[in-house]
Amino acid sequence: MVTTRRGRRSAGSGVPLTFEVIAETLRERIRSGGLRPGDALPTQAVLMREFGASSLTVQKAMVLLKQEGWAVSRPGKGAFVAHHDHADDLDGPEATAPATGTAARVEALERALKEAAQEIADLRGRIEALESGSGERGR
Repeated sequence: MVTTRRGRRSAGSGVPLTFEVIAETLRERIRSGGLRPGDALPTQAVLMREFGASSLTVQKAMVLLKQEGWAVSRPGKGAFVAHHDHADDLDGPEATAPATGTAARVEALERALKEAAQEIADLRGRIEALESGSGERGR
C-alpha cells in the first residue's frame, strides 16, 4: 500500500480513501431504501463518529455525493437525499448515472482486493521461507 508521510493512503494507491468509503456507504443506504428521497442524511458529527473520520473527510464525502446528484443541501437545515423525477424509470439518466459510477467503483475495489490478496500470499510465502530457514538452523 502506498502511504504518505503521515501514514495515509495516496489517491493513486488503488485503495479507496475514507471519504470514498463514506460516500459509497451512504449511496448504498439510499439504493437499499434505508434513506429515501427527502430524508436527512446523517450529520457530520454522526458520520465522524461512525467512520472515525475527520470533519474534512466527511465534508469531502458530502461534496462528492452532491456533485453526483445523490444529495442536496438546504442552508440552515443540512443535507438531504436528492429527489429524482425518474427514479422508477430504469432507462432514465438519474437512475443509471449513479449506478455506472458504482460499477466502476466496484471494479476498482475488486482490483484492489486482488492486489491485497496477492500481497498477503507473497508475505505468507516469505514468512514460511523464513520460518523453515530458522527452524533448520536451530537443529
